[in-house]
Amino acid sequence: MLPKAEPDRPFAEPWHAQIFALTHALAAADHFTWPEWAAHFSRALEQAEDAGGPTDGTDYYDVWLAALETFLIETRFADPAQLKDLQEAWTTAYLTTPHGEPVELPGRGAGSEFTMRDTGAAG
Repeated sequence: MLPKAEPDRPFAEPWHAQIFALTHALAAADHFTWPEWAAHFSRALEQAEDAGGPTDGTDYYDVWLAALETFLIETRFADPAQLKDLQEAWTTAYLTTPHGEPVELPGRGAGSEFTMRDTGAAG
């Protein structure tokens, strides 16, 4: 169910690489183990397929993102309300950004009110 990628372009979209890198960075920082993530993501892929999702891999990173969000909430690493607010802010920014311009969140740079919780080492 992996998405097809060109040989010189392993990710179809920049955000695919970003979410992949974010997940690896969180695991490398011992916020969770890779086997914990892999088990959670495997269940999410199965659920997506059981729900009638595409089987050609086109939704692979959509499932990855949704699975990471739920995983971070379930492990109490992210706050559901803050995550919802952040999703709404990105949606608004996307819908109001002129075509061809980079989508940015005004006032959400370093020191943003959105923070990830430090839960210590996994395991």
